[in-house]
Amino acid sequence: MTVRTHLEHAAAAAELLAPLAERLTDPSRSGVWPVDAENSPLDRILAEDVTSPISLPRFANSQMDGYAVRAVDLAAASADNPVRLPVGPTSAAGDPVGTIAPGTASPVMTGAAVPDGADAVVPIEQCDPAHFVGIGGGTHDAPAGTTVAFRAPVESGTFVRAVGTDIREGALLLPAGTRLGPAQLGSLAAAGVPLVRVQNPVRVLVLSTGHELRMPGIRLDPVADSGAIYDSNSAMMAAAVMAAGATAVTASAPDDAPAVVDAIEQHPDVDLVVTTGGVSAGAFEVVRDALAPLGVEFGPVAMQPGGPQGLGTAVLPSGRRMPVLAFPGNPVSALVSFELFLRPLLRGFAGLPAQRRTERGALAHPVTSPPARHQVRRGTVHADGSVEVGAPSSHLLHAYATANALVHLPVGVGSLPAGAEVDYWRIDD
Repeated sequence: MTVRTHLEHAAAAAELLAPLAERLTDPSRSGVWPVDAENSPLDRILAEDVTSPISLPRFANSQMDGYAVRAVDLAAASADNPVRLPVGPTSAAGDPVGTIAPGTASPVMTGAAVPDGADAVVPIEQCDPAHFVGIGGGTHDAPAGTTVAFRAPVESGTFVRAVGTDIREGALLLPAGTRLGPAQLGSLAAAGVPLVRVQNPVRVLVLSTGHELRMPGIRLDPVADSGAIYDSNSAMMAAAVMAAGATAVTASAPDDAPAVVDAIEQHPDVDLVVTTGGVSAGAFEVVRDALAPLGVEFGPVAMQPGGPQGLGTAVLPSGRRMPVLAFPGNPVSALVSFELFLRPLLRGFAGLPAQRRTERGALAHPVTSPPARHQVRRGTVHADGSVEVGAPSSHLLHAYATANALVHLPVGVGSLPAGAEVDYWRIDD
């Protein structure tokens, strides 16, 4: 693989994973999920259209607390000649739909059914008295003989939510391809939809490599493990994958090429593999040694960190063809590589906005950058909009964890003075 720009490598990654988009819509990739609070398909993509089994609202209901009336009964009402009507049965939320007698007014609460025969609601504040009499506190209906006066006519339909004004029975509620957020799930629940068929998300194998890796929490022997490090890439990359709308499984392999291939073969249900480590020009580049013979290309990208990269389809000994993105092992290099090359694609598959928004700010201090490479630096955007740029070393993961931005210093930039404008991505969203 010849030297690529980061944009060329991003395009190659998009081309590699493009067939996934079509496979995601295959009915065999879908599953049925309940629409409930504890096991909801939040952030999943609908695999098929959903039509509404009912009209919403199901019944005419009140937009206000007030009195349900027949508009014709208040036609002659005025401030000088108010119309006084007997108070009928109350309609509270959850009550069955009642019926209003001509020449009466029924107390109705917000969201409660407007009685059959009524065609308008007068807010309680516009009535005399401007409060309900004899109801509440355990009493449902007003005492016999209670009346209420109205000092103005009302138009038919006032403060009445008519049947089906949100959606009609049989109408398209949500089309296939809709990402299910809180509002969409609420709409499904309101229509009484118990189950939906959704696309299963992209499944990613995160494979960390190296003899030196140890699981966090294991005690490191001062002698035998003196050259060992805790594996941060598995947790970090799996979290990045899941935050982008995919699912992740993790595996590890020592510096042994057959072990790398075997780790991939043991996960036949994944859609793609992301490896960390073993891709550079050293003597023990196990991922390159394992996957280059299977069709994955390795080479430099003109960026820092993350210059060594691998990408391609590995034709495994089993005959399966597996897309692979091979990132460097330094944690910052791996995470920056994910940001540039995989995160936008996974978010696109998940129905999320693919790219981070590029913003601009003034440097708080001078910076230097290798002019032949696109440098991505951790940074802090301060309240005044100034941008502080961190050190470029690819092992400074704690500095990444405390940053709120990735600052882009493009090819051709060798140095910039304080106050110069730079592009950055906010990463604290």
